[in-house]
Amino acid sequence: MKAIALPMLLIGLAVATLLVAHYGFAAVGSVFLSIGWGGFLVIVAIHLAVTAICGLAWFVLVPPAGCPTAWAFIWGRLVRGGGGDVLPLSQLGGLVLGARTTSLAGLAGSMSVASTIVDITVELLSQLAFVAIALAIFITLRPHSDLWLSVAGGLAAASVIAFLFIVVQRRASPIVDRLAASVSRRWAVDAIAMKRGLDHIYRRRRAMLASFLLHLAAWIAGAVEIWIALQFMGRPLGIAAVLAIEGLLCAARAVAFAVPNAFGVQEGAYVVLGELFGLGPELALGLSLIKRARDLALGVPALFVWQFVEGWKYWRQPIDSRRMRNDG
Repeated sequence: MKAIALPMLLIGLAVATLLVAHYGFAAVGSVFLSIGWGGFLVIVAIHLAVTAICGLAWFVLVPPAGCPTAWAFIWGRLVRGGGGDVLPLSQLGGLVLGARTTSLAGLAGSMSVASTIVDITVELLSQLAFVAIALAIFITLRPHSDLWLSVAGGLAAASVIAFLFIVVQRRASPIVDRLAASVSRRWAVDAIAMKRGLDHIYRRRRAMLASFLLHLAAWIAGAVEIWIALQFMGRPLGIAAVLAIEGLLCAARAVAFAVPNAFGVQEGAYVVLGELFGLGPELALGLSLIKRARDLALGVPALFVWQFVEGWKYWRQPIDSRRMRNDG
């Protein structure tokens, strides 16, 4: 996967850089700085709250027996996001780190992996619902645009993929085994126990519905976050238009899943969608840079703290235990 990810990352970064260069580094930089430190800190705080909602969506999936507090899952979600944003070449890096974080908090390793898999599945389903809502808003606001046809086709295809992903988890599970193998490289995970965990979680229908609604609320809150960012930047836009833009942007990022962090894809989508709603390309690109800076502002400290906690736990182990792990 890394053999594909690295060229895609380089191409994406080149596209993003060329877009910014085309519309002017100074112009885009001016828009980026227009939010100010105060506005940027507010956006970071709001995104932290959005991440907390996602952590709660993960928490409600886990059966109460042996389950840590909700804070463990909020922290795990922050680490997961940091891994995905800061380590884009690692396809499963964020998921593995997030699962490990809940395991350190006392959750059984098999349940950490099982709940992570179900959580990303429920999040995908909520994302499809969010894109469907955004598409309906877009058709209402821009009925003469043909863009909705492409989005609708992609949404239908993504729905089929999501269904197949659930079938894979419930029956044959090479994807599940791959994630388990990544986690168990240093931390043993019982595959049979993990499968039982998956079955147990999927039987808790009310918990899955609650997780779905929390994830959907997080997607909507993320759009509100961008609406607030535009207020700070002095370029207000209606909340309905922002919901449409953010939902269709989610669709574009999902289609470009092979591009790490959707570099270049996010920037290009923002330029196209922004033009449809009266946002200039400089503003659209500046907004994209603000989102990336926000992700780094949360992700980098989270990974540093995670590394410290992991190292501390390692060095507190008995010497013989450390030798056994290193030899293995």
